[in-house]
Amino acid sequence: MNAQARVLWHLMRADFLERVRRYSFLMTLGLALYLGYVVSVGQLKLWVDDSRGIYNSPWVGVVMALVINSFLSIAGFYVVKGSVERDRRTGVGQILATTPMSKPLYTLGKMASNLAVLLSMVAVLAVMAFVAQLVVGEDTHLQAGKLLAPLVVFCLPVMAIVAAFAVLFETIPFLCGGFGNVVWFFLWIGLMPASIFGGQALDLIGMGAISSDLYRQTALRYGATKHSFTLGAMADESRNKVFHWDGMDWTPEILLSRLVWIAAAVGLALVAAFFFDRFDTAQGSGRVRKLKVVSPGALAEAAAFPAALPAPAVHLHPLAQGARRFSFFGLLRAELRLLLKGQRWWWYAVALGLFIATLAAPLATVHKVILPLAWLWPILLWSGLGTREARHGTSGLVFSAARPLGRQFPAAWLSGVLLAVATGGGAVARFALADDWTAVGAWAVGALFIPTLALTLGVWSGTGKLFEIIFLVFWYLGPMQRVPPLDYLGAVPAALKAGMPLAYLAATGLLMVAATVGRKRQLARM
Repeated sequence: MNAQARVLWHLMRADFLERVRRYSFLMTLGLALYLGYVVSVGQLKLWVDDSRGIYNSPWVGVVMALVINSFLSIAGFYVVKGSVERDRRTGVGQILATTPMSKPLYTLGKMASNLAVLLSMVAVLAVMAFVAQLVVGEDTHLQAGKLLAPLVVFCLPVMAIVAAFAVLFETIPFLCGGFGNVVWFFLWIGLMPASIFGGQALDLIGMGAISSDLYRQTALRYGATKHSFTLGAMADESRNKVFHWDGMDWTPEILLSRLVWIAAAVGLALVAAFFFDRFDTAQGSGRVRKLKVVSPGALAEAAAFPAALPAPAVHLHPLAQGARRFSFFGLLRAELRLLLKGQRWWWYAVALGLFIATLAAPLATVHKVILPLAWLWPILLWSGLGTREARHGTSGLVFSAARPLGRQFPAAWLSGVLLAVATGGGAVARFALADDWTAVGAWAVGALFIPTLALTLGVWSGTGKLFEIIFLVFWYLGPMQRVPPLDYLGAVPAALKAGMPLAYLAATGLLMVAATVGRKRQLARM
C-alpha cells in the first residue's frame, strides 16, 4: 500500500511540475487574478433579495467561493483536460504502459494532478479574497478561519469533481476531443439550477446551502424574504440594504454532503480506469491487421541473395501544361472537402433539419433560437481552421507549397465562411423576404466573424480548444441569454441599437489581420 501511495505521489508530482513550467499555467493564474480583481472592485456582487452583507471575512469568503465554483469550474476543466493525450502524444504513456502501474492508479494520479493545478488557482483567489476585504474597506478586521472555511468546504469538492471529469472525458473515445468540450459546457450549465433547486443531493456548487442560510438571515432581519439570489455584475441603485453576517452555520448535513462529493470524484476517476486503454493503440482501431504469411522458400532465397534483384526503374513524366496552372476554386473545393471530411450522414441530417426549421419557424424564433443553434452545430468543424496543419503534422507539406499565405490561407478561411452560409442560408432568405435588411447585415457579419475567430485562435493557439471555449461563451451569453455586448448575430434589439454588428465587423477585420500575422510567423519558422 505504501508503494502504491509513493507511485501515486510521484505520478501526481511529476505531472504537476510539468504543467507549471508551461506558459498556459501562467495564463491560468492570470485568469484567477482577474476573477479576484473583479470581486475586489465590486464588479461581481452577491445579492439576497435587495440586500447584501457587509464585506467582512465571512461574506468575502462566501462570495469568492461562489465565484470560484461558478466560473473557475468551467474554465478549469479546459485547463486541466489534455494530460492523458499529452502522455499519448509524447510517448510517455507507452513507457508507463511497460511498468507494473495499474490503470486505476494512473487515473487516480491524473485526477490528483488535475486537482493540484485547480487548487493552485483556488489558492491565488484565497489570497485575493483577503485583498478584496481590505480594498473594499467596509470591515478590515481579517478572520482567516471564517474567510477560508467556505473556500475549503465548498470549493474543494467542486475542483475534485472537475478534475475527475477531465480524466473521465479523456478516457472515453467520443468525449476526448472537441465534442467532450461542448458536452462539458452544457453539463456545467445544468449544474447551476440543479445546485439551487435539487436539494442537498445535487448541490455541487453550494448555492443551495448558502442561499438557504442567507434566506434565514434576511428573514430574521427584514421579516420576510423573496427568495431572490443573485451573483453577478448588476448595478441596481434600489438594492441598497446592507446587513452584518457572521458566517455559515456549518451543519453536519452540509459537511457530510461535501464529503460525498469528494468520494464521488474518486469514484469517477476509478470509472475512468475502466475505459482507459492503457495506451494500447490496437484497441482503438477496432480491427486486427492480418499479417502476410511468407513461405520458408522465399525467406531462404531473400537471405541468400539479398541484392539479387535490381531496384525497379522509375520513370517520371512531366506534368501537363494545364496541370501547372493554379486554380483557386480547385483549392477551395479541396479545403471544403477537408473541412467536411469524416462527417456521418446524421450530421448532415441535423444540419438539414435546422435549415428547414429556419424556413418554417416564426421569424422571431429564427432570429433568437434557430439561427444560433444552426451556427452552433458546425462548431467542431470550424475549430479545425488554422489547426489542421499542426494537428496532422502537415505543416512542412502545406507551407512549402507556392504562396501558402496568398492561396491556401484565404481558401481555408473562405471554406469556413461558405459553411456558415450553407448552414444559415435559410435564415438570411427569411430576413430578405421580410425586408429586414438590418437583420441581413447582422447575419452577414456573423457569417464572417465566426470562421475568422476560429481561424485566428487556431493559428495562434495551435488547437481548436480555445475557439470552442470562447465561442460557446459568446453563444450562450450573447444570442441565448441576450447580453448585448456578446451578441454577434444581432438577435438582441439592444445590440442592434448599440451598433454591435458594426463593432463585430471591425473585430472581424482585426482578427483577420491577427490571423495573417500569425500565419506569417509560422511560415518564418519553416
